[in-house]
Order: sequence, then structure tokens, then C-alpha cells
Amino acid sequence: MRLRALLDTDALGLKLLGGEDELDRTVRGVMTTDLRDPSRYLSGGELVLTGLAWRRDAADSEPFARILAQAGVAALAAGEAELGDVPEDLVQACARHRVPLFAVHESVAFATITEHVVRQVSGERAGDLAAVVDRHRRMMTSGPAGGGPDVVLDLLGSDLDLRAWVLSPTGRLIAGPKVGGPALPAEACAKLAAEHLAAARTGRRGPHRLILGTTTYSLFPIHSSGRSPQDSRDVRETVLSDWLLAVEADAGDWAEERLDLLHGVTQLIAVERDRRDAARTVRRRLAQEVLELVQTGAAPAEIAARLRVAAPVLLPGLGAAPHWQVVVARVEWDGSDIETGPVAQSLLEEILVDPLATGPEPSDRIAVAHTGDEAIALVPLPAVSAEHDGSETGVLADALLQSVGAPLSAGLEDDGRVTLGVSAAVHSAEGLRGALEEARHARRVAAARTGRVCAAGHQELASHVLLLPFVPDDVRRAFTARLLDPLRDYDRRHRAELIPTLEAFLESDGSWTRCASRLHLHVNTLRYRVGRIEQLTSRDLSRLEDKLDFFLALRMS
Repeated sequence: MRLRALLDTDALGLKLLGGEDELDRTVRGVMTTDLRDPSRYLSGGELVLTGLAWRRDAADSEPFARILAQAGVAALAAGEAELGDVPEDLVQACARHRVPLFAVHESVAFATITEHVVRQVSGERAGDLAAVVDRHRRMMTSGPAGGGPDVVLDLLGSDLDLRAWVLSPTGRLIAGPKVGGPALPAEACAKLAAEHLAAARTGRRGPHRLILGTTTYSLFPIHSSGRSPQDSRDVRETVLSDWLLAVEADAGDWAEERLDLLHGVTQLIAVERDRRDAARTVRRRLAQEVLELVQTGAAPAEIAARLRVAAPVLLPGLGAAPHWQVVVARVEWDGSDIETGPVAQSLLEEILVDPLATGPEPSDRIAVAHTGDEAIALVPLPAVSAEHDGSETGVLADALLQSVGAPLSAGLEDDGRVTLGVSAAVHSAEGLRGALEEARHARRVAAARTGRVCAAGHQELASHVLLLPFVPDDVRRAFTARLLDPLRDYDRRHRAELIPTLEAFLESDGSWTRCASRLHLHVNTLRYRVGRIEQLTSRDLSRLEDKLDFFLALRMS
């Protein structure tokens, strides 16, 4: 379709602000964004919709227009809901770069424009399917006629007899039909998400097919902001953040019209995803402001003031000021220069969703910022008694790992890792800096473990486990070689089993009787072996210091 056709459609409420000579450009897709640099998600020919949240001052318009022009977009449509009239600096910047510019009246939802473009670009469909798409537009708009993804899924059930669910990459159920059978079990959600992530890593186009028991599911990826799989230079940039549509049917024998409809549905749901992401903007900014204050050593009173602002946004209606936890996450890919901070931020927002929270947006209860490749979450907890240290409430590392480990591992394959660290709860601004360091230390402990998804909590920072991961490799090798190599050499020559004897002796807390019983040895034989260990290493196993050195050497070897 051409830009001129959009301008001639009164229902879209578009007003041309510049680019009258370019109205014969062809529109090949639509993308909604408030990124300052959306170039990685653009392939050319898109109608770009923006609410202007990226614009902080007039200087931002020039680089934004230049990026759109270089990407070859068809046009830019700017909403008037946020700032009123479209700023003149953006009008001039678009004119300089020959980017046609439309204003979108505040009464028109981006979902309406998206649905219209998707329908026109996709071509004509059979009459009954077109009627379903028309009804999808109503469900995606705000107000009494709307209802979000749940309504789309109900329409799929009533009009096409299809049961479908929207899932996150961690297997969380985001939306499902309100009628039409039992809910999708959590175990099935996790398996579907894992299959989706594994298939996405192979580069295979959706829908992907999976059989659970006797039921066949078809999995359709939901790409954010109208992005197609070809738009990303590397699938790893988005594999951990894209949603999926799971349909209880085998799409392998579907007609093109029905496949086209389902792909259109995924684009409509992507609009809802973008709306939810935009709603997180305030919370992200609050987290970023608090984080900057904490990291720059601001006074506790200043940090406390920002927390008082954040508390009612994150926990509306809460009478007392909450306690806080800090969760740190990092996503890493082997041999890649992918910017992982935003991915970790999106993933951490998803991981920390409280399934027991009430209301349409349980993710509203957290605030996540990112700095470099690290994402940092402020998690508010309802205030408890002053004596409570928070160790039994709030976010638990083991619970996080159990809930997301299996699906995410499928998307990480053999070249990616996700590591998480969780602090204890703190009761005031004074404790927030310590909580941040505690969460970072816990994440480093998790990073020292094996596995694609690892998490550690503050409880683990009170033992030697905290220290071992941070000992340099050359120091480890020298320390263990000095203590254990003489014993290993002796065992190879004489099959004396001095190393197993040492391990058993330490695990028996130096008890001769218990150790001998454990090894099925006579006590005199055990004394001979321990004596040989002391002779070869010039250490005394009756001394606490030497016992501790041997213990650490065995743990590091």
C-alpha cells in the first residue's frame, strides 16, 4: 500500500506535516517504537509510529530523523497524546532528511493504525477471517470495547475454534482464553517456551510444532514492535525477550489465509506488548535515578527521598514505606559483542513478575535499570517488623532458578549464560548501597558455577563459597599444587589412596574412629596414612590452620 492511501483513510486520523512529494512511497510494514535508536529493528519500508518518549529536548529530533532516513523507512507518524502538537524541531528535521511526517490525533490508538496496515499489506483474506480481524481491532483499543490479548484469544476460540495462549520466554502465562476448557498447566507452559526458544536459536521460521502427550501445539513467535525475524542481525539479541503464541492445533496443513491471520494476530499482540513496555518507562527511570544516586555515593537522605517517590508508584495504596531487595542479572554470549544490558533488563522484569499479585499489570511492582551489561532491579516488599531481616520473605534465588531455569537454558544453548544475584531485604536508604554490593557479589558466586542459568542468594555469602570464585586461577593452581601434588604423585606410584583418606579425615572433623569406620580401615592403618600425608606435605593435621588449608585446596582443585 502507499502512504497516500493512509492519508485518505479518515478513520486513521492522520494529518500530513511534511513530505507531500513522497506520498507515493510503498509501506511494507509497521513498527511502534520509543527507542532513541531503533535502527536495529528496521529493514526499510516501515511506517514508524512513536509516542515521542525518546525526545527529551529539541536536539534529539535531528539524529532520530537521520536514523530513520538511513534505514529507509516509508514515513514517521508521531502521536499527539504525550506532547500535544508535534514539535516544530521534529517537523524540520524530517523535512531535511526527506522523511514524510504525520501527526496522529490523540483519540486514535496506534493499534488501529497497526491493524489497518497489517491487513492491507497482508492482502485480502476470506470473508470470515477478515471479519475476525476487524473484531481484533476493537479488542486491542482502550476503553469499554477493549480488553487486550485475552479478548483476541477468546475471539479465536469463538470464531475459528482455536484455543491459544500467550506465553513469555520463561513460560509464564501472559494471556489465555477465559472460556473453552481447562487452563494450560505450568509444566506445559515451560515446555512450550523451551521448544520455542530452542527452535528460535536454530533460525527456523515459525510456526514451530510440538506434541505434548496427545496434543499438538503450533508456536508462533511474537516479535516486539512489528519486527520480523530478518530484522535482527543476530537472533541472540531478542531470543530471550520475544513472546510466543501457542495454538492448540497443527498448523502444518493450514491454508495460507489462516496462517496469514495468525501472523496478523501476533502483530496485534505485539502492539499490546509495546504498550506494556511503554508503561514501564516511569519505573525504569525511577530505578535508574536511585541507582545513580547509590553508585555515586549520594547522601542517604537524598536516596530516601527518591525511594519515597518510587514507593507509591510501585506499590499504590501501601500505607507504610516498603523494604527493598536488589536483584542483579547479567546475560552473556560467548564470542559476541551484542549489547546485553537491555536484554537483561527485559528478562529481569519478566523473571520478577509476581504471579500472586492482583491487577492487570503484576510487573508494575518492580523497577529495573541497566548499566552496561548488567541489569539491576529494585524490588519493594511490604514493610515488616523492624526485627525481621527479610531472609524468609521476598525474592529467593532458588525459587527464581526453579521457575525459569529450564526454558531459558533451551534458548541459551551452548554459548549463552544468565546469572542472577539476590540481596537480603533492607529497611532504609542507608542499606541500599550494601544491598547492591551484596547482590553483585552473589551474582559473581553464581557465575563461578557450572550451568547455563545460575542464581545465588545473600545466604551464601557467609561462607568460604563467597571467597573461592574470586581467587585468581594462577593462585589456585599454585596453592593446590603445593599441597596436593605430592600426595597425587605418591598415590600414582603406590596406590596408597592418600587423597581419599585426606578428604574422609576432614569430612569426619578429624575423628580417628569415625574416619576409620567410614573407610573400613583399622585405626592404626589410618594413622599411618595421615602420618604419610603430614610427612609428604610438611603439615600437621592436628592444627586448625593446616586442616583449613587442605580443605580449601581440595575445594579449589
